[in-house]
Amino acid sequence: MLSAVVFLPLLTAGVLMALPALPRRTVLVVWVAATAVDLALVAVVWAGYLGAPAAGAGAAGFAGPIAYETRLAWIPSVGSGYHIGVDGLSLPLVAMTAVLFLACALASLRARHPRPRAYAALFLALQTVSTGLFAALDLLLFFVFFDLSIALMYFVIAGWGHGDPARSALRFFLYTFVGSLALLVGFIALYLAADPHTFDMVELARQTPLNGRAAAGGAVLLAVGVGLAVKTPLVPFHTWLPPAHTDAPAAGSAILAGVLLKMGAYGFARIALPILPEAWRAWAPAIAVLGTVSVLYGALVALAQNDFKRMVAYTSVNHMGYVVLGLGAAGTAAAGTASAGAELAVSGAAVQLVSHGLLTGALFLLAGVLHERGGTYDMGAYSGLAAPAPRFAALLTVAAFGSLGLPGLSGFIAEFQVFTGGLGLAPAATAPALLGILITAALLLRALQRILLGGLRLPGGTGFGDLRAEESAAIVPLLALSVLIGLVPRTLLDVLAPAAEALAGLVLR
Repeated sequence: MLSAVVFLPLLTAGVLMALPALPRRTVLVVWVAATAVDLALVAVVWAGYLGAPAAGAGAAGFAGPIAYETRLAWIPSVGSGYHIGVDGLSLPLVAMTAVLFLACALASLRARHPRPRAYAALFLALQTVSTGLFAALDLLLFFVFFDLSIALMYFVIAGWGHGDPARSALRFFLYTFVGSLALLVGFIALYLAADPHTFDMVELARQTPLNGRAAAGGAVLLAVGVGLAVKTPLVPFHTWLPPAHTDAPAAGSAILAGVLLKMGAYGFARIALPILPEAWRAWAPAIAVLGTVSVLYGALVALAQNDFKRMVAYTSVNHMGYVVLGLGAAGTAAAGTASAGAELAVSGAAVQLVSHGLLTGALFLLAGVLHERGGTYDMGAYSGLAAPAPRFAALLTVAAFGSLGLPGLSGFIAEFQVFTGGLGLAPAATAPALLGILITAALLLRALQRILLGGLRLPGGTGFGDLRAEESAAIVPLLALSVLIGLVPRTLLDVLAPAAEALAGLVLR
């Protein structure tokens, strides 16, 4: 079942490219249908996981029971296999990925992109790569999916972006590819340290091969950490992000922020914490500080932006900083103890991955509407849009309030847990990050005021039509899920909290 979820989009992409020329509408409808079927399969997997949480019997020394596990020989000479499965940490991200790709397919129904067949096929292939990464339980398999996501997003930006897409795509590719090389070096070091040699994450988490070797563990954590930090991205590895987001098509930005950035942060939780627990604990205070720096820097630079899309891009640096802050704070708890604070911090970080994907995905799709109607992201070119476009105004307001952490939306559930756990474990590193909430609120409220309120002003005297049915169908479910998590958090925490507890136990053993 899980392999079907992973490879159905890629199979559809292959069929689209193999068939003779198809009408634009047919290509887009097939794209939507494939992503809808994939989401339905994910819903079946979710229901099966809740109904039989021991479906995969679990694996000692890993983050809870693994369901829908598949293990096949792939490259046996180096101890690498096609090993996939889902647990409470990865399943929410698999589901979020399916939701976001369906939203992007729906949002593209009325878009006039050139070469629609290649465009749809690239996104379908990217969906397979993204889902596969979150399901991967083998380091080499994880790395293959990680690198392919870079290559596919490069073509999305370069082929369908605007502004200076070739330059932005090249910058994105070079930065993230260099980071992936550091990641590969770290993975090879873990393989060599293991006895017997293996790339299997479950076995590596059981062995923790570099425990008791502080220098080697720190060096491998540095290599893995740099590779993941570039993709997250954390300050100072973030400079590829704003131009890539600004020049990417709206759907590309939504996937880049909503899914691809999660790969880096997910890698910290999936690989660094359980496989390098001793090194993580040793460097946890510095990692938490790095998260706080990203929170504050991202918020302050976002506050200075006049370009709406660039502002949202910098808020991603801010929000991903909360994830790293939570994971770093969890590592500061006393080793060998059960820590409720560590569990809360890890749970908050994991919820933030899902929350940021939903809310920022919605914001980037709304930015695409702004650009499609007015031809610019400059907030100074707009005002008073609440009158001609009330649906656009309502959804933009909900997305902005969710991003600033308003109670009743998913952002609050994530940040509340990060701060509750972090202030108890690492108050000096966590307390300054509270200022990030105030700055984020200020910049998002200012953006709403500039774009939605006041007298009507549009670039070049153009009209501004309200959201079309396809655009609403893409954005409303993302925000509805954020509201559901905000009001009934156990819908997510029933799956995620046991994994957070297990992960906190792994890093503190």
